[in-house]
Amino acid sequence: MVDQAVASMARVEVTVQEAKTQLSRLLRRVEAGESVLIRRGREPVAMLVRAPADRGSRRIWGDVEGSLGPDFDELPEGFEPYA
Repeated sequence: MVDQAVASMARVEVTVQEAKTQLSRLLRRVEAGESVLIRRGREPVAMLVRAPADRGSRRIWGDVEGSLGPDFDELPEGFEPYA
């Protein structure tokens, strides 16, 4: 069950069905700073909140320490049929 403090900060409450049919509108409200509590019946089941800001792009391999071994490009034994 959702903590009462979390539930009280939701400005908008909708049912699962409403969330399904109005997702684009709800996302616009979340982008504007509101939060959306989604209920199944009387039970709170999820909350839509704005995602944290992107901290910039991460270079996937450029910031990894180390280097490739000298035999990196050599074909492993038994892999000739696949090359």
